[in-house]
Amino acid sequence: MLSYDYVARNPLNGNKITADVQADSEQAAVRLIRAEGLVPIDIKLNAKNSGVGGRKHVATKDRVLFSRQMSTLINAGLPLIQSLNNVTRQSTSKPLKVILNKVISDVEAGTTLSIAMSRHPRVFNKVYISMIAAGEASGTLDLSLERLADQQEKDADIVAKVRGAMVYPAIVLFVMVIVMGFMLVKVLPQVKVLYAGFPGASLPLVTQILLAVSDVVSKYWWVLAIFVVALSAVLGKWARTGPGKELIDLLKMRAPLIKGLFMKMYMARFARTGSTLVSSGVPLIQMLEITGDAVSNVHIERSIDKAIEKVKGGKSLADALDKDPNFLELLPNMLRIGEQSGSIEQMLGKTADYYEKEVDNEIKNVQTIIEPVMMVLLGIVAFVIVAAVLLPVYGLAGKTFTV
Repeated sequence: MLSYDYVARNPLNGNKITADVQADSEQAAVRLIRAEGLVPIDIKLNAKNSGVGGRKHVATKDRVLFSRQMSTLINAGLPLIQSLNNVTRQSTSKPLKVILNKVISDVEAGTTLSIAMSRHPRVFNKVYISMIAAGEASGTLDLSLERLADQQEKDADIVAKVRGAMVYPAIVLFVMVIVMGFMLVKVLPQVKVLYAGFPGASLPLVTQILLAVSDVVSKYWWVLAIFVVALSAVLGKWARTGPGKELIDLLKMRAPLIKGLFMKMYMARFARTGSTLVSSGVPLIQMLEITGDAVSNVHIERSIDKAIEKVKGGKSLADALDKDPNFLELLPNMLRIGEQSGSIEQMLGKTADYYEKEVDNEIKNVQTIIEPVMMVLLGIVAFVIVAAVLLPVYGLAGKTFTV
C-alpha cells in the first residue's frame, strides 16, 4: 500500500482540500478520492514511499552491484523472485534491503518488476525503470540490467572526477578561513594591547580595519554562525529550484573556466544515457524525454523538449539538435551518421566515449589553472594579514628608536 498526497476540490462548495490517501496505485488513489465525492486536481506519490528515510540512502555502488548480480542470475536461468531473494540476502546495504523486500512483495503479488521499482523513485530513476520495462517487454531483462550497471558506473565516474577537481580549491579556501580566523581572534588583539601602552600612537589603516572585523567576530560569532547556516540553507534551496537552478545551470554552461568541463559532461551523459536506452529498445521520443531529465540541466532539457516537438513533426533527431547552442556540434553530427547508417546506438556510444575522455582532459586543464590562481589568492591574504601585524610593530620600533 502506497501513500499519495493530493489536492482535490469539493464540487458542493468549491473548497480545495489537501490530504493524503493510501492506495496500491495512482489510479486506485484517484478512484478513492472520487468515491468521497471530490474532484482530484493534483496527486503525487508521497516521498516516504522511496523506502529511504532520514539520512540513509542507497549508494551508486550498491545499485550497480545489485544490477550486475541480477543480470548474472537471470542470465543463468533463475526465476525472477528467486534472483531477487538471493541478491537481497547478499546485499550489505540496509536501505537497499528494505526497498528490495518491498519490491519482492509487490512482484509476488503480481506486479511487474518495473512497476514495483517505480514505487521507489529516489532509488530507481526514470532511466532505470524504462530500461527494466523495455527488458521485460523484449525478454532481455538480463541485458538491460547489465547495460544499466555499465551506464551507472560511467556516470558516477564522471561525477566523481568533476567533484574531485573541486577538492583542492575547497581545501585551500578552508585553510584560508581558519588562518584568517585565528589571526583575527588571537593575534591582532595583542597588537592593540601593545599599542595601548604608547599614548598618541595610531595603528595603520589596514590594522584598524581588521581589528574592527576582529571585534565583531569575537563579540557576535554566534550571530555570524547562525547567519552563515541560514544563508547556506536558503542559497542551497534557491540553487536547487526555480530561477536559482536556472542561473546556476546557465553559469555551468557559460562561465569561462568551467563551461568546457560541464558542457562535455552533459554531452557525455546525454550520449551514454541515450545509447543505453536505445540499445534496450526504448522508443526514440521516450528516450529523449528520459534523457532530458537525466542530464540534470534545465536549459539542455528545454532544448531536448524542443527537439522532441521537431522529431514529432517529421525531422530527424540530428536536424532537431543541429545549431542548438546548448549542444556541442559533434553530437548532432555523430547522430546524423548513426541515422544514415542505422546505428544510432553505436554512434551515441562512441560519442559518449569521446566526451568522457574529453572530461578527463578538461579536469586536468581546470586544475592546471586553479592551482596558481589559488596560490595567488592565498598569497594576497597572507600579505594583508602579515602587513596588519608587522606594520604596527615596525611603527613602534621606529618610535622607540626616535625616543
